[in-house]
Amino acid sequence: METKTPKQIVELLNKYIIGQDEAKKAVAVALYNRYRRMQLPTKMQEDITPKNLLMAGPTGVGKTEIARRLALIVQAPFVKVEATKFTEVGYVGRDVESMVRDLVNEAVRMEEKSQFDRIRPQATKEVNKTLVRLLVPGIKHEQHKNQLQEMQDMMSMLMGGGASAEASPDTEQEEVTDAVRNERLSVSEQLNKGLLEDREVTIEVEQAPKVNPMGDMMGQMGIDMSSLMNNLAPKKRIKRTLPVRDAREVLIQEESRKMVDYDSIYQKAIERTSNNGIIFIDEIDKIAAGNQKTSGEVSREGVQRDILPIVEGSTVQTKYGPVSTEHILFIAAGAFSEAKPSDLIPELQGRFPIRVELAPLTKDDFVKILKDPADSLLEQYVALLKSDSIKLIFTQEAIERIAQIAYDVNQGTDNIGARRLSTILEKLLEDVLYEGPDMAMGEITVTEAYVNEKLSDIITNKDLTKFIL
Repeated sequence: METKTPKQIVELLNKYIIGQDEAKKAVAVALYNRYRRMQLPTKMQEDITPKNLLMAGPTGVGKTEIARRLALIVQAPFVKVEATKFTEVGYVGRDVESMVRDLVNEAVRMEEKSQFDRIRPQATKEVNKTLVRLLVPGIKHEQHKNQLQEMQDMMSMLMGGGASAEASPDTEQEEVTDAVRNERLSVSEQLNKGLLEDREVTIEVEQAPKVNPMGDMMGQMGIDMSSLMNNLAPKKRIKRTLPVRDAREVLIQEESRKMVDYDSIYQKAIERTSNNGIIFIDEIDKIAAGNQKTSGEVSREGVQRDILPIVEGSTVQTKYGPVSTEHILFIAAGAFSEAKPSDLIPELQGRFPIRVELAPLTKDDFVKILKDPADSLLEQYVALLKSDSIKLIFTQEAIERIAQIAYDVNQGTDNIGARRLSTILEKLLEDVLYEGPDMAMGEITVTEAYVNEKLSDIITNKDLTKFIL
């Protein structure tokens, strides 16, 4: 992927996030420093660690969205975790190393998708051949199994894999006559032209592995018990009847898994995690010592001390291999309404040298959030109602009134930032969304008067604001 400069990164973030210029600039610089590091001699690369960020600001102002969009821009493995979900070593709960394992899982998914996309044309070609054979089967002849085949089927059934074919003592052999061959040529031509996409076909695929309750627990220790058991037991295959377009996708996934080298995928995923991974630790203020609400709970300072070595740089065992956290970028965030960043233990504070404070959103920010971002909230509702042949239009006065109400509700009750707009809009358009499918094609204009009418209870009765999340 083409390397983007800090200015280019900020420009891309501006398409989705309103305001918070200081935070955007800080994360863009931190990200570009990774590229700078990779241009240096190998020995110096090891000595340069990421400049982790600590973002402070009320909920709903864009902390998570900045980190998430950042990861999408640079196609980096990204996970978001809540600091409150972790417990000190020795207590029941998630251990802090699980955040690194989650990050590796995401990197494996990304690397697998990249490899699948690369070989998709080749896999599609093979799958189309398979579909032609399934749509035009040959003439079947029963063939008696020999003693060895029968013993293999029996062992397979005992181990839960199911017998080959349909667990019958006989197998079927296909004969391809000239008539079958000619029909397959005709069907192949129709398939390539997309004329058979809705036709149903029966395919045989591997049964999805069952969820093992112990799998997640063992995975937390870096042991992949599910893979071990699946490799020991024979693969059970099941039959599914699907339209050709769906069957093709299922078969392409199965064919792709045969064609890629998973050892290479795992190795590249570990490298991608170590050099490009981003871990977003939310609610870090909730484990600060200054938070009085945590008194009597599991030691929050203990959780901080467990997080510290991960952020400092350590090696975590995962089911794909050991992963170094030295060059993973950590972004911590919290509202810090009752605690201060200085309430964190000094060692952890030192590992987040870049501090950014995000400003509360104003009414003008709400107006921009409603209109300006790519796929903005208003664009989403317009698109949803367009599927019912309804043209939804918002006047500028209506948009400003919605923004003012959202801002006033935030000031009068818990301030949840931009999330308030979603629930205000849902309340405003409740009747239109409900009646839309039964309405005749037409146009609906949302005016300031309409907003005042639909949201009159919220405007006049302050007690109702607590029900608008």
